[in-house]
Amino acid sequence: MEKINIICVDDQAEVLDSVLRDLRPLAKFFRIEECESAAAVQTLLDEIADSGDQLGLVISDHVMPGKNGVDLLGDISKDERFAGTRKILLTGQATHADTIRAVNEAHIDSYFEKPWKPHELLAQAKHLLTLFILEKGIAHEDFMPILDQSVLLEKLRHG
Repeated sequence: MEKINIICVDDQAEVLDSVLRDLRPLAKFFRIEECESAAAVQTLLDEIADSGDQLGLVISDHVMPGKNGVDLLGDISKDERFAGTRKILLTGQATHADTIRAVNEAHIDSYFEKPWKPHELLAQAKHLLTLFILEKGIAHEDFMPILDQSVLLEKLRHG
C-alpha cells in the first residue's frame, strides 16, 4: 500500500487538535502529520518528496505568523512534486479577497469557516482523497473501507 500523507497546519494547538480528532478515522489508511507553521510544512514537504511518498491532502488555516495559509497552499499548488495534491482552507478570518485568491491562485478544493462541522470536514477529506487516489492511479483496494463510495461508483459508471 502506498504511503499517502495528510498535512494539517494551524498555529493554534487546540484547533489543530480538533482537526486531528475529526480526521482520526483516516489514520488507519493515511499518515496524518501536524504542523504549527508554514515553515514547518516546508520541511515536511521536502521529507515527503525525498521519501517518495505521496501528499494527498493539505488542510491549512489562513491567519498564521509568517506565511499565511493562502500563500502556503499557493506554493504547494505551484510545486510540481505535489501535482494533484488536494487542498482545504480552514479559517475564520479570511477576507473576501483572501478567499478569491485562495481559489484563483492556490487552487483550493474546499473552504471551511471556523467553527466547522466535524462530519462535514471528514466527508470532504474522504471525497478529496478518493479523487486524489483515482487520479494518481494508485491501487485503491487497500483504501476501500475509507473512500467515498459515491465517487468510486461514478468512476465505474463512466470509466
